[in-house]
This record gives sequence, C-alpha cells and structure tokens, in this order.
Amino acid sequence: MGKETSITNLDKSVLDDDAKALHGMGYAQELSRRMSGFSNFAISFSLICVLAGSITAFPNALSAGGPFSATVGWLIGGFFAVVVACSMGQIASAYPTAGGLYHWSSILGGRGWGWTTAWLNIIALVFVIASVDVGVFQLFRDMVLGGIFGVDISGWAATSLGFGVSFDVRQTIAVILILTSQGLFNHFGIRVTTLLTDFSGYLIFVVAVVLTVVMFAFGATHDFSRIFHFTNNTGHPGGGFYPQARAPFVAFLVGLLYPLYTIAGYDASANTSEETVNARSAVPRAMLQAVIWSVVFGFVMAVSFITAIPDLGAAAREGAHSWFYLFNHLPLPNTLRHFLAIGLVLGNYLCALAAVTSTSRMIYAFARDDGLPFSKALKSVSHAHRTPVAAIWFTAFFSVAAILYTPAFAALSAASAVFLYISYAMPIAAGLVAEGKIWREFGPFTLGRLSKPFAAITVIGVIVLAYAGMQPPFHVVVNYSIGIFVLLMIIWFGIERGRFQGPPIGDAIVKRQAEIAKVETQIG
Repeated sequence: MGKETSITNLDKSVLDDDAKALHGMGYAQELSRRMSGFSNFAISFSLICVLAGSITAFPNALSAGGPFSATVGWLIGGFFAVVVACSMGQIASAYPTAGGLYHWSSILGGRGWGWTTAWLNIIALVFVIASVDVGVFQLFRDMVLGGIFGVDISGWAATSLGFGVSFDVRQTIAVILILTSQGLFNHFGIRVTTLLTDFSGYLIFVVAVVLTVVMFAFGATHDFSRIFHFTNNTGHPGGGFYPQARAPFVAFLVGLLYPLYTIAGYDASANTSEETVNARSAVPRAMLQAVIWSVVFGFVMAVSFITAIPDLGAAAREGAHSWFYLFNHLPLPNTLRHFLAIGLVLGNYLCALAAVTSTSRMIYAFARDDGLPFSKALKSVSHAHRTPVAAIWFTAFFSVAAILYTPAFAALSAASAVFLYISYAMPIAAGLVAEGKIWREFGPFTLGRLSKPFAAITVIGVIVLAYAGMQPPFHVVVNYSIGIFVLLMIIWFGIERGRFQGPPIGDAIVKRQAEIAKVETQIG
C-alpha cells in the first residue's frame, strides 16, 4: 500500500473535501472519518481472508474438478474478481458513500433497482457472517479443542428434529457468543475495529506465508504437474460432497465457488467510505489491491495444498473434511501445528468481524434513506462512539437467525457467494446502461475504454455463477432465490414503490443542507 500519512497530520483540506463530497450527495458526516488508506484496504483484505474460504471451502474445488479446480480454477475465478473490483472501484470513486452498492444502483438504475440491490447485499452479507462464524466454531472445535487440548469431540453431532431438520446446540451457542463479541468491538468505535482489522491484515500475511512454507516443506510431493490435473470428483469420488455425478464442465463451474466464495466481501471498502480519508482515491485502490493480493496468496496456498496431499483420491473421498485430511497427515512439530491452528481460528474470527462492520454500514445507509422497517432506529448513530449501534446489533441478530435456518456451511457459503456477486453486478449493469447518458461525472479512478467490456464480463460471469450455485448440494439456494425474489417483488410493488424515495437527488440535496449542518453541529 505504500507509506500512509497519519490522519492527525493530514491537511485539513483533505477532510474538508471528503465532507464536501458527502454533502454534495445529501448526507451529513455522522460517522467518524479516521480510517487511513491502509485500514480501508485491511478491512476488505480481512473480510476476503484467504485463511477462511481457502480452507473451509477447499472441498468445493477438490470434490468438483480436483486439483485443476483448486489451482487453475482459482486463477480464473480470481481474474473475474479483479474485473468486478475494477468496475466497482470506478463507481465507488464517483460516489463515495456508506452502503455504496445501494447508493450506486439507485443513482444509476433507479430507486427500485437500488432498493433490490440493498436487500440482496444485506442478505448476502448476513450469510457471509453466518458461514464464517460457523467456520470459526468448526475450526476451533476440530483444531483447537480436539487437536491441541485433546477433547473428545466425536460425539458432537447435531440433533435431528425430524423432517430433515437438525439443530446443533453447541454450534448455536458458540456462534451467539462469537457474534456478541464482534458486535461489542464494532459498538465501541471504528478505531477499535480498525486496530483489529489492521492487525488481521498482518496476521493473514504471516499465517498464509507460514502455512504455505509448511505445506511445501512437509508435504508429500513437489509434483507441480498435479495442478493441471482435472479429475471429475462429483458423486462418489468426492465423498458425496456433490451427491450427484455431473458432467465435467458442470464440475468445473461448481468448483468456481471455491475462489468466488473466498474472494468476496471487498465491498467492505466501499461500505466504510464515509469513515475513510480521501475516499474517492483510497477506496477503489484499497478494494483492488485487497483482491489482487488475495488472488496471489490464495493461488500459492492452493498449489501448496495440492502438492502436499499424500493421496489425492483419498483426500477427495473425505469430502467436506478433505483439507483436514491434508492437515492431519502433515508430519508437523506440535508447536508449529498449534500455532497454525490458533492463527487460522483467529483469522476467521477477524474476517467475520470485518463482515459485521461492512453489513452494519450497509444497513445504516439504507435506513438513512428510510429503506428498512424501523429505519428511525437503525439509522441512529451513537454520539459517544460515532458508530451505527442499532445497525450493528441488528446485523448480529439476523446472522444468528441465518444459522438457525441454515446450519450447513455448504449452503451458507454458496448462498453468500451467489447473492453477493448478484448485488455487485446490479450497480455495474446499471452503470453499463447509464454510462455516457445520465452518468457523466467520474472520480479520479476510471477504467476508460475498459469500462463497458469489464461491466459486460461481470454481468455474464454472475449469470454463470448463479447457475453453479444452484447445483446440488447448494440447490437450497434455488429456494432462497425464488422465495426472496418473489417476496421482494411483492413488497416493492405492494408497498415500497409508492413510499420509498431512494437517496436524495437534485433539489432534495439542496434542501438537506440546513439539516446536514444541524446534525454535524449536534455531534460536534
């Protein structure tokens, strides 16, 4: 990221320019603007967290197209994520607001398009938090309690409630405690969260490097030809992770959920725009760098995993436990094994912490324009901590509800990837149509001639991803998609179309200036 200037030493004109840009979009500077460019990068890098999805979602690739899906598939998915991040960065540079996706979609595609984008993004981020925190519990259970302390966890199974529904009491209690702590860290100010996510950026770097070196040093082979080996492991060869044997091309497509579940959530940089200094330049740069570094680290890690596995077929047959098969068969010294176990659990925890921050800012921004039930409460900001406390606890509550409804990690991860990328594509698609027409003003980060081709690639790629996310065992996503789409359409055409006004535009921005000055005076 280069050398960052201390916020306390910044020329006041930079902060004044940030506030002026925000006022120009009709909003007061309620949140505390103290995030540096590095901190904005760190929150997206932490939410992407290659120590999370690269491990917990590894079976998505190995049980699909084998080594090819885990390595070459990672690069293909990574390239697509870079394209999406570039397109999002261009819009973020023009409209640096909290809850960026919602605001962008509303400005470029209309208030109905923006309203739908906001709901899809909130739902997706809730699934991200739920899936990562379930992963935190499972890693802690298997690698710390079982691996370090020798606790017998063999009997820790979910209780069947009948009708195909199960309930895991331990997992639910653990996730409630985890989310409570993450809510408290967010409650007490962006400074606390920033310190933790900054630390997370360094932690991810250190643990990823150590883990990769360990895999190469203690792994079973250095046969790099493995990474080009495509094996259709759907069905029985992949331990039933994908219960039905599928055609090779479909196997490749579902394997793309591995990189795209992992390399997601980088809209966190945009969602914290109003807390970032020099947001028009810092946010798109941070978003893009978070994705690029994650692609690089994730690819090298994936190569190390594939070369370290003693028996690829045996690992694939472990299905959802394939990465743990690899880790448990590494002849590591206990001290090193324990360091990695604790680092992986902590990295995943901080990933979900960043997701809580991002989600609460989206909810705050949407409520600020009266887009949610109880908007008056959800848009409130603590004067003492300068944080959207109601939105933070709303986020925690619904993340717990998500794991009660869908406790399975595979379904949560697929749903979060699909819904997130759909919400990313919506403002980009709107920009593709609006560019050169109603969208003529750009920020300092622009794509030039690449703008429309990148937007088209995004839209096509998200359609392909949605198809992949609807394959078994992720087919529950189909039910989510249909149910959520129908419900949103009923609410929009039945209620919100005549009520919801969207973000301020035109004369509404001018009329808000007196109210903006009053709010900023009250919060000091």
